Amino acid sequence: MTLTETAHAKINLALHVRGRREDGYHELETLFAFVDAGDVLTAKPAAQDSVTTLGEFAGVLDNPFDNLVSKALNTLPRPQGLSVTLEKNLPVAAGLGGGSADAGAVFRMVEALHGLPEDWQARAAKLGADVPACVLSRTHIGLGTGTEQESVDDDLAGTPVLLVNPRVPLSTGPVFKAWDGEDRGPLPDGPASRIAREGRNDLEAPAISLCPMIAEVLAALETTQPWLARMSGSGATCFALYDTPEARDAAAAAMPKAWWTMAGRLR
Repeated sequence: MTLTETAHAKINLALHVRGRREDGYHELETLFAFVDAGDVLTAKPAAQDSVTTLGEFAGVLDNPFDNLVSKALNTLPRPQGLSVTLEKNLPVAAGLGGGSADAGAVFRMVEALHGLPEDWQARAAKLGADVPACVLSRTHIGLGTGTEQESVDDDLAGTPVLLVNPRVPLSTGPVFKAWDGEDRGPLPDGPASRIAREGRNDLEAPAISLCPMIAEVLAALETTQPWLARMSGSGATCFALYDTPEARDAAAAAMPKAWWTMAGRLR
């Protein structure tokens, strides 16, 4: 029996940073959404766990014991091992939750085979703040550090989306450190489309201060007339939402060849 799961690229349609917490993390309000494309994991039962990584960005994951696929396998009790192959299509340190999405895919595969323990959300959160959201891989609001989930009226499913990364890795920690500490207010109320349109990403300015190419990506996307263009997470990936697949594909063709792009739809 072979299982295949897409590790759906995570984007933050809006990301409001409300304050610094005493534990060193930040209080967030974010609108998570997921793309119908990403990394691809295949797995089959085996005597012991193993992880094989291939794909464009496989070389970045140089320590097989330190990636989130291995850590997800180690945190879930099972009667047998899994041999996992990870096709790494998403850039690393890119604001797409790639490693978290990979871990989420492992949780879903284990669920299909054996079910998940009752405390799966706590186990997922220990791997990273985005992992519980990536297990679900559906549009919802994330609160706290992002691990608390709140439902939202999702009127964006099927929306054409283009992801663009200038191939510059950007670590999350320095971006949060560069945030100016100003609380600019909560997420708007209403359905996902309104929150996305009227929301913002409070990490965009600090990320651009560290990686000016983000501003170039956003400017390039704005010329393609999307109804929304914004940076995702802590960057450096940006996304644009379009009314039609044709507009999205034309935008993808207009991006510089040196940049990484991925076209899809919101789930």
